[in-house]
Amino acid sequence: MGRIFEKRKATMFKRYARMAKAFTKIGRDIVIAVKLGGPSPESNSRLRLIIQNAKAVNMPKANVDAAIKRASDKDTSNYEEIVYEGYAPHGVPVLVECTTDNPNRTVASVRMYFTRAGGNLGTNGSVSFMFEHKSIFKIENAPALNKDDLEFELIDFGLEEINTDEDAKHFIIQTAFVDFGKMQAALEEKKLHVVETSKVYVPTTTKELTEEQELEVMQMIEKMEDDDDVVAVYHNLV
Repeated sequence: MGRIFEKRKATMFKRYARMAKAFTKIGRDIVIAVKLGGPSPESNSRLRLIIQNAKAVNMPKANVDAAIKRASDKDTSNYEEIVYEGYAPHGVPVLVECTTDNPNRTVASVRMYFTRAGGNLGTNGSVSFMFEHKSIFKIENAPALNKDDLEFELIDFGLEEINTDEDAKHFIIQTAFVDFGKMQAALEEKKLHVVETSKVYVPTTTKELTEEQELEVMQMIEKMEDDDDVVAVYHNLV
């Protein structure tokens, strides 16, 4: 069918792979949220936000309901959230955020990715001090909203930064990780539509490598990101 068809097919498969990865992550997030706060979104604020994230990536409602049902089953595996620390090639600090029902399997895999790339898995605290844990809220930019007014209203709830995305359809709000619940409650009280939330690690300093060195690091990171247990990988490359 020609080169154009093959290119489109490859792009389509990559998109489906990313979607499947997102669905897997959200499914595990749902399990953890239900075990911590119960299966009702009305009384479980963490679960409410995860369901919003599911809508943002077009995860079918049937998948969400099935994940909640599985999480409510006492026989469901108990997933844990674990962050591994280490150094990629050329001394690049890396945090690997995972959700797993088998930490032994996951740490063995993460160690393998580091070792094969010429890096090394570190101990707790060996890298995390170079990152700050932040909460991100993406809300709809309704016509009635004004950035300056919104900043003034949210400053007492932990607001650190507020910006718009590229098409100005959403406001991106950043808080410290510890202020996640406070900001979530404030946004709900003000009836602002939260489209998506995330918790990220932001490096306090950055590192610059040659193009060849950067490629080595990114190849390791891509392998990690393809692992089903890995949620996200953070580094400080420019």
